[in-house]
Amino acid sequence: MHERFDVVVIGAGFGGLHMLWKLRQMGRTAVALEKADDVGGTWYWNRYPGARCDVPSFEYSVPWDPELEQEWNWSEKYSAQPEILAYVEEVAKRHDLKRDIRFETTVTAMTRDETRGLWIVETDTGVTFEAPVVVSAAGCLSAPNLPDIPGIEDFSRPLHHTGRWPHDPVDFSGKSVGVIGTGSTGVQASTAIAAEAGHLYVFQRTAQYSLPALNRDISAEELAEQKRAYAELRQLQRSSFGAAVIDPPKGMKAFEDPQEERLAEYERRWNIGRQDLLAAYGDISTDPEVNAEVSEFVRGKIRAIVKDPEIAEKLCPKVNPLGTRRIIMDTGYFEIFNQDNVSLVDIREDPIERITETGVKLRSGQFIELDMLVIATGYDAVTGPLIDMNITGRGGRTLADKWEHGPETYLGLMMHGFPNLFTITGPQSPTVHANVIMAIEQHVEWIAKCLAFMEREQVAEIEPARQSEEEWKKQVDAVGSVGLRAKDTNNWYTGGNIPGKPRSFLTWQGGFVRYGEICDTIANEGYRGFELNREPTKASA
Repeated sequence: MHERFDVVVIGAGFGGLHMLWKLRQMGRTAVALEKADDVGGTWYWNRYPGARCDVPSFEYSVPWDPELEQEWNWSEKYSAQPEILAYVEEVAKRHDLKRDIRFETTVTAMTRDETRGLWIVETDTGVTFEAPVVVSAAGCLSAPNLPDIPGIEDFSRPLHHTGRWPHDPVDFSGKSVGVIGTGSTGVQASTAIAAEAGHLYVFQRTAQYSLPALNRDISAEELAEQKRAYAELRQLQRSSFGAAVIDPPKGMKAFEDPQEERLAEYERRWNIGRQDLLAAYGDISTDPEVNAEVSEFVRGKIRAIVKDPEIAEKLCPKVNPLGTRRIIMDTGYFEIFNQDNVSLVDIREDPIERITETGVKLRSGQFIELDMLVIATGYDAVTGPLIDMNITGRGGRTLADKWEHGPETYLGLMMHGFPNLFTITGPQSPTVHANVIMAIEQHVEWIAKCLAFMEREQVAEIEPARQSEEEWKKQVDAVGSVGLRAKDTNNWYTGGNIPGKPRSFLTWQGGFVRYGEICDTIANEGYRGFELNREPTKASA
C-alpha cells in the first residue's frame, strides 16, 4: 500500500509537531510517522524516575503558540517528565495534530526515486509513503546506546534502559539496584532511586560536574510575571548564544579581578540554580588556569556536601575541565552518598569484568548481586537516529556510507546527494548546544521559507553542493577546536561514547545566534551554496 503526500515528517516530538503545524499553515499535505503510540518524542520514551528537563520550564515551551503561553501553568522551575509530556499532548490536542500522525510506525528504509523525484519511505507496518520532500525530526538523542559489557545479555533479572523505560511503575522498594552511567540521566535516576531502593549501587566511570538546580514550585505571582514577560523572554532567547537566559560574564578576563571577587562571583552564580557558573567570566572555556580555579570551586562544593572524604574525592571530576562535557543540573545528587543505602562503585579504578545472571563482577573479583539493573549510558547521539533509518540517496549511496568518517552536511540542514531531505537539529547544527525548542523553531522557519522559495521559483529539488559541505565542515571544526572543549574528545559530543564511531565534531559550537545569522544570509542570497534543480536529477559525481 502506498500513500502520497507533499511532505513526510519523521517523528512526533516537539520538532515533528512544530513542522507539521507549519506545513498546515502553508497548505501542504503532510503526514508524520512516529514509532511510539503517542506524541512526546524524548519525553514519551524517557519515563525513568527523576526525569526532568535541565532548561527552566518557561524557556522550554513552544514559542509559536502565544495563547498557550498564557493558558498553561507550569508548576515547577524545572518541569518533570510527566508535566512536559502532558504539555506536548496539549500542544497536539489544541491544534488537532494527531489526525496527521501515524503512530506505532517505524521507518525501516528511505530511498530516493530519481526518476520520479520522490522519497519512498518504507515502514514496519507495510505501508509505504511517497513524497518529494522529507523532513526528519527524529531527535538528536533518540537511539539508545546499550554498553558493550560482556555478559549484559545474560542478566536474568529486570534490566531497564532509561531511554526505553516501562510505562508501568517500577518498584524499587527493598531491592538491590545497580545504575550504570553517571551522565545527566544517570544522575537524575540515581537521585530518585536512592529514595526507594533497599540498596543502590552507582557504577561510575567518569566523575561529573553537576550544578544545583535549586528546583522549587512556581508561585502564582511569579507565574503571572513570567506570562507578562513572554515576549521579552523570546526576544532574549532568539538573540543569545545558547537560546537561554544566562547572566552575562562579569568580565572577559577572570584574573583581572582579585581572587576574593572571583570567588564571590562563583558563589553567587552557584546559587542561581542555572548554568550561569560557566559564564562567570569570558575566558573560563579558553584559559586552563581560570578553568582550573572554577573546577576546583565545584570540587570544593562536592567535598563540603559528601561527608566521607574518600567517596567525595572519587566524586570530584579530574579527567575533564568544567564545561567540556554536558553540564548536569541536579536535585540533590551528591547528597545521596551520605545515605547508608547508597554505594559508589568506581569502575575506573576497578572496572566491570562482566555481568552475570544475577549481578556484576568487577576485575578485582568483587561480586555485587543485584535485583535490578538500570542502564543510563546515553545514546548514539545526533547521527545515530538518521543512520538507523537506512537512507539511500542518489546513485544508491547510503547515508551510512557517506558518513563513514563523520557527518557531512551543509548547515546541519541538508546533505549533498540527498535532495529535498531536511534535518531538524541535524548534525553540525547547534542541536544540543542550544535550547532545543528554540533550535527547532529556527530550523522549522528556515525549512518553511525554503519550501516556499522552491514553489515560487519552480525548483523541483534542492541540495547542497559538495564544496559547501566541505567548507561548512571546516567552519564546524574551526569553532569546535577553540578552547578547552577540543581537548576532551572522549564524550558523546564527538561520538566518543560509541565504540567504532568516527570521532568528529557532531555539533556547531559557535553560538545559536551566529548560526541563525549564517543560515539567514545564505537564504537571502538565493540559497548560496545549494544546487537548485528544476527537474529531478539522477546520480552525478
